[in-house]
Amino acid sequence: MNTELFTEAKIIESWRKNTLPWTVAVRKNRIESRKLITNQAIVDTILDRSPRSVIDIGCGEGWLVHELAVNGIDVIGLDGAAAFIEAAQHAGVGDFRVMSYEDIAYQKLGATVDIAVCNFSLFGKDSVEGIFKKAPSLLNSRGSLIVQTLHPIISCGDLPYRDGWREGSWAGFSCDFSDPAPWYFRTIESWISLFVANGFRLSAVREPIHPTNQRPASIIFVGEMPD
Repeated sequence: MNTELFTEAKIIESWRKNTLPWTVAVRKNRIESRKLITNQAIVDTILDRSPRSVIDIGCGEGWLVHELAVNGIDVIGLDGAAAFIEAAQHAGVGDFRVMSYEDIAYQKLGATVDIAVCNFSLFGKDSVEGIFKKAPSLLNSRGSLIVQTLHPIISCGDLPYRDGWREGSWAGFSCDFSDPAPWYFRTIESWISLFVANGFRLSAVREPIHPTNQRPASIIFVGEMPD
């Protein structure tokens, strides 16, 4: 296994290459788990907290920003891929900004929000840890960081259940995709530790169940800042 392939730069490079097929797949509901359960799961988790303002970190083509805006929420969508932001802006009204995770970690947005959400957008190691460190300064009092990601038990496969870089795959996707991004696997314990180490109280953990195979389609963590 070539460890040189496992870098944050490779993640960015992959998503920039695959912005168009990903946008098409999302907008045409070609990702079964998203269509059946995980899209609604993240929307419901956010709406349950009745936020007035949200930042979507790693917003991609912008579907979640548009969905929340329809519900009367002020939303800012951030993504490091300019092509994603362009696609999001063309699809509807919204505040979308090109900003890498490193930019978010070191720059101020000029506003704080009730919720920062990362919906299947945390793939790296150092970049993700930087987002967690920055997140408290983005939030209002008792604000929340909500993360939906692959369920570690399901996504671990046959490999050892421990933190570490993994090879990416576009299995199940069309041949329009290429150069899958590597990703940094975290156990459930490690995800929880990220929240606690950065001052969050873990107020909820949800496991949306796929209606067909009855297995967890994802895991959602809700971390809340104290008063």
